Amino acid sequence: MNKPIDRLTFKSTCPHDCPSTCGLSVELDAAGKISKVRGDEGNSYTAGVICAKVARYAERVHHPDRLTKSYRRVGERGGGGFQEIDFEDALDEVAEKFTQLEAKHGSETIWPYYFAGTMGLVQRDCINGLRNLKKYSGQHSTICTTPAWGGYIAGTGKLGGVDPREMAKSDCVVIWGTNPVATQVNVMTHAIRARKDRGAKIAVVDIYDTGTMKQADLKLILKPGTDGALAAAVMHILFRDGYADWDYLEKYSDDPKGLEHSLIEKSPRWASEITGLSVEQIEEFAKLIGQTKRTYIRLGYGMTRQQNGAVVMHAITSIAAVTGSWLQEGGGAFHSNSGSYPINNMDIQGVSHIDANIRTLDQSRIGAVLCGEEADLYGGPPVNGLFIQNTNPMVVAPDLVKVRQGFAREDLFTCVHEQFMTETAAMADIVLPATMFLEHDDIYRGGGHTHFGVGPKIMDPPEGCFSNYEVVCGLAQRLGLDDPMFELTAREHVDGIAKTAGSSWESLDSEPWQDIGISFEDAHFINGFNWPDGKYRFQPNWDGVASPSRPPKSMGLLGDYASLPEFPDHWVVNEDVDDNHPYKLATSPARQFLNSSFTETPTGQKREGRPSLLVHADDLIELDLHDEDLVEVGNDLGSVFLHVKAFSGLQPKTVIAEGIWPNKAHVGGQGINTLITAKPIAPFGGASFHDCRVWIKKA
Repeated sequence: MNKPIDRLTFKSTCPHDCPSTCGLSVELDAAGKISKVRGDEGNSYTAGVICAKVARYAERVHHPDRLTKSYRRVGERGGGGFQEIDFEDALDEVAEKFTQLEAKHGSETIWPYYFAGTMGLVQRDCINGLRNLKKYSGQHSTICTTPAWGGYIAGTGKLGGVDPREMAKSDCVVIWGTNPVATQVNVMTHAIRARKDRGAKIAVVDIYDTGTMKQADLKLILKPGTDGALAAAVMHILFRDGYADWDYLEKYSDDPKGLEHSLIEKSPRWASEITGLSVEQIEEFAKLIGQTKRTYIRLGYGMTRQQNGAVVMHAITSIAAVTGSWLQEGGGAFHSNSGSYPINNMDIQGVSHIDANIRTLDQSRIGAVLCGEEADLYGGPPVNGLFIQNTNPMVVAPDLVKVRQGFAREDLFTCVHEQFMTETAAMADIVLPATMFLEHDDIYRGGGHTHFGVGPKIMDPPEGCFSNYEVVCGLAQRLGLDDPMFELTAREHVDGIAKTAGSSWESLDSEPWQDIGISFEDAHFINGFNWPDGKYRFQPNWDGVASPSRPPKSMGLLGDYASLPEFPDHWVVNEDVDDNHPYKLATSPARQFLNSSFTETPTGQKREGRPSLLVHADDLIELDLHDEDLVEVGNDLGSVFLHVKAFSGLQPKTVIAEGIWPNKAHVGGQGINTLITAKPIAPFGGASFHDCRVWIKKA
C-alpha cells in the first residue's frame, strides 16, 4: 500500500480533531524514524500548509515518555503505583473483570468512553462495535459539536454547505467564533488568497484579539455570549437599509416578514449595550455584509460553547439567508460538511445491533455519572467499569472536582488505552499502550472540506503498542463475541468503508485524498434547504431537527429548551456576572496544543510557557495586580491558580485562559476545567466551556 514517492516519503492524513484533516507528506529516515512532516500540495484544501504542531509530529511519535508497556495498578488509586504486565494478560484481566461486573450489575454497568484523539473511522469508532454487541451503556457525545451542529441544522436542515475553497472567490470573508491561525490554518490559506487575488475584505468576530484577528480588515471584539445580539442587530440593519434580498427570502425562507418584525427593536444601540461594541462598529459591519453580495461567513465552534450557543449559531447562519448570499459563488454561510459524505462506517460500529432499551449517558457529565447522580444514570445501574480510548476526561471534561471524585472510587474498574501516562491513565487499574496514526491503517473524512483520505501504516510501532482496533478485537474475543466485524483487518475495514463512497483501498493507494464533489446547487441550497418545503427556517422547530448530535429519545431534549426563542435573538440564559463573580472566563484553544494533545511535546510547552490568564490592563489596576502575578480564580465549583498577563485586546471584565494544560501544570494541581459547569446546553446538550463567571484575587 502507498508506495513511496521516493525512497522514504509517504502520503498520509492528519488524524487530529481539526476540520482541516490535512493531507500530509511524511519523510522517514533510513532508521524508519520521522525526519519531516509537511502539508501535501496534492490535497487542494490543505494546499501544502499544515499547523506547526503537526509539522513537529516526530516529537510525539519518538517521545521518550511514550507508553510502550502494559501496566496494572498497585497501591492507592492515582498514587502512581504500577507494575508491568504482559499485554495478553492485561486483556485477560479486563475481560474477566467486565464479565464479573456484568454478572453482578447487568451489561449497562460497563461504559466504553471515547472521543476524538483520532478521527479515523476505524480506530476511533470500533469501540462502538464492542459497545453495541455487548449492550454496554451508550454515549451521547456532547463535549464538542452538539450546540454548533444543532444550531446550524435548525436553519438549513443539513450539516453541509458551501465548499470552503470558495473563500478564495469571495469579496468578503467573515470569520466568526474561530481562530483558524491556531486551530485550522487552512481557512486562512483560502481567505488570504481572496484578499490577494480579489481585494477581498476579511472581518473577524471574536471575544479577544487572536492571531486571526491580526489579519482582519475589520475586527469586532465583543463580550462572551453576545454573538446573537450582534447577529440580530446586523439583520435589523439589513432590513432597515434595504439590503435584505426579498426575492430570495420569499422563495427560500419560511417567515421573512415574521423575522423582520421580530427584529424591529434589535437596533445597533440595543446591541451595543449588550455586546460592548460601538454603534459605529455594528453599522460598519452590517454595511460591509449588505453591500458585498459575495460574502462568505465561516462559522466556528467558539461562540456556541455557551448556554445560548445553539441559538447563536442559528442566528448568525440566518444572516446569509437575509442577504441571499448563498446564491453567489464564494457566498453563503458554512460550518461543517460532516453531514455531506456518502461514506459511512456503520458496520464497524455494530449499528445493526443497537438496542434502543439500553441507556445512553452524557459524555460531558462523566463526573455526575461516576458519582452516581440518579438523574444522570437514566434508571440504570451505577457505572462500575470504564473502558477509555482517545480521550483524557480527567483533564478535558467539565466540573473536574466531581470528575476526580468519580474516578477515585475504589469500586470502579478502569482500563485506559493511551499513548502517554495522562492523568486519566494514572487513575486506571489497567493501562494499555496505544499506537499513533502512522503505525496503523485508517480512513478519515474532513468536516472543514469535502475530501476523505487514507492514513496507511507506514512505520512499525514500538514493541508493546497496539492499535485501538487490535485492543477492541482482543477484548471481543475474550468476551465471547464472534461477529465477523472482529475477524477483518483494519485495512479490510478501510476498504469496505471506502467502497461505500465508490472508492477502495486500491484506489486510495494512487489517490490518497478523494473529493466527494458536492454540486454547486446542493452546496448552496439552490434546490432548496433540507426541509420538506425547501425553505430556510427562521422559526426553527428544535424538536424536529435531525442532527447527528441529537440525543436519543430515551434522553429527550436537554438544557433549558422550553424557553428557546421563536426567532433569531440574544437568548439570556448564560451565566451572568454578579458582585461576587464580576468576570467572564473563556477557555480558548492554545496555538501549540489541541485539547490535551501536544501538551507533552517540549517545543509546545516552551512556546506556550505556563498556564496563564489574559486580563485587561484596566482590570489589573482595579485588582491591584501586576503582569505575571499569581492569582487564584474561582467560582462555586472550585478554584485554580494562574499567572496573569496584561492584555488590552479584549473587553474589560472578560478574561481568557488559553489551552487545556495538564492539571499538574497548575500551581495546586487543579486544571482550568475545574471552573466549567457540566450543565447541558439546550436543546441537544454540550458543555459551555466559554461561559463561566469567576472571581479573581491575588494568590
